[in-house]
Amino acid sequence: MTSTFPPGFRWGVATSAFQIEGATRSDGRGPSIWDTFATVPGAVAGGDTGEPAADHYHHWPRDLDLLTGLGVDSYRFSVSWPRIQPSGRGRVERRGIDFYRRVVEALRARGIEPFLTLYHWDLPQALEDEGGWRARDTAERFAEYAALVHDELGDVVDRWTTLNEPYPCAIAGYGEGRHAPGAREGHGALAAAHHLLLGHGLATRAMRARARPGHRFGIVLNQSPAVPVSPSAADIAAAARQDTLLRRQFTDPLFGGRYAPGLIAMFDGVSDFSFRRDGDLETIGQPLDYLGVNYYYRLHVADAPYREPDPARRTAADIGLDTTRLPDVPRTGMGWPVEPDGLTDALVGLRDEYPGLPPMYVTENGCVYPDLADERGMVADDQRIAFLREHVEAARAAVAAGVDLRGYFCWSLLDNFEWAHGYKHRFGLVHVDYATQRRTPRASYHWYRDHIAAHRTP
Repeated sequence: MTSTFPPGFRWGVATSAFQIEGATRSDGRGPSIWDTFATVPGAVAGGDTGEPAADHYHHWPRDLDLLTGLGVDSYRFSVSWPRIQPSGRGRVERRGIDFYRRVVEALRARGIEPFLTLYHWDLPQALEDEGGWRARDTAERFAEYAALVHDELGDVVDRWTTLNEPYPCAIAGYGEGRHAPGAREGHGALAAAHHLLLGHGLATRAMRARARPGHRFGIVLNQSPAVPVSPSAADIAAAARQDTLLRRQFTDPLFGGRYAPGLIAMFDGVSDFSFRRDGDLETIGQPLDYLGVNYYYRLHVADAPYREPDPARRTAADIGLDTTRLPDVPRTGMGWPVEPDGLTDALVGLRDEYPGLPPMYVTENGCVYPDLADERGMVADDQRIAFLREHVEAARAAVAAGVDLRGYFCWSLLDNFEWAHGYKHRFGLVHVDYATQRRTPRASYHWYRDHIAAHRTP
């Protein structure tokens, strides 16, 4: 592949705090909604919890050595809100802040740019006990937390991401019940989506007011283009509903200056949208310096009956469609369709739909496949290499189509706690033996290292 990536294009990997850190009860860290959710019987595969994960909290120096060996120039990671504010408000846990300062300073010493995410799904349980993201107050608390972290680390961090993927936080967490906190609600889930966006806007405004020269602010959204399984009017309409729920519910307020058309009609009888207030849209639509796009797969959508006929009892995830009719294409170890051109479509579609959209990064892209170790202990994963190669090519195609794409981050550096799947699935370029905490780079680690070296631009 001939490189056509722009000068300064960034190559990186991504992780998140709860998925790799472990040490959930160390140094004053408070419980998060995922700590609580993982104790619910049947909520997480195998009864797994956030212990030990990759125990990054204690093994971070060698994990940063892996970054150096990989040759990345950027590292996207998140900080744990309950590690910094155990109750989600008030008192700051100095040991938590100091941990992240050590990590960031070590990244800087290695010449690696830290891309810091403030929230990757680990809400302090104390705030959930007060209503969680259903409650407007949580947006205010998030802005205070963001300003606190910015004040503490603003001298060593320039790239600030408010939220990672508000859609699954709100809909999977408060609507479907398959993510923490495990609620199955209609109005509450839609309120959570709104308050996540409001928290983003308040936090961005607070950080920008105290920003140093060179500070950049953004948000990360998951993008799964919705395509109808047939040309029927019903399937086309179902795909449009899915697109509104997953994508436009967030992108329209952020970049379009409006709430998503049709959202209220979709949830007639489910919610009165009373959580919206005058001025919220302006707060949510704060100017941003970048948009992170997480892409894994398309959604193939068919019209279907509502699971709950009574709107008053319907959840926000029940919008009259079916996404199980997958195309006859290769699939990952999680059963997800492998369609790299969906990444190109997502990037080009965003650019075309929202004039003035800020530069974009692919902030997550990766896959799960079974491990096969050879006699030398090398973990061969040709399928993961093929997946990454094809998706990097899809990103390049978006650049060729005129998209202002500034970087690509592979998910993930390490095997980790994969949310409700527990430790069943492994996304890492580096295999982690959770019992011994031994790290073994997979063949894809070496492929990505060589790819970065061959395609780095000045």
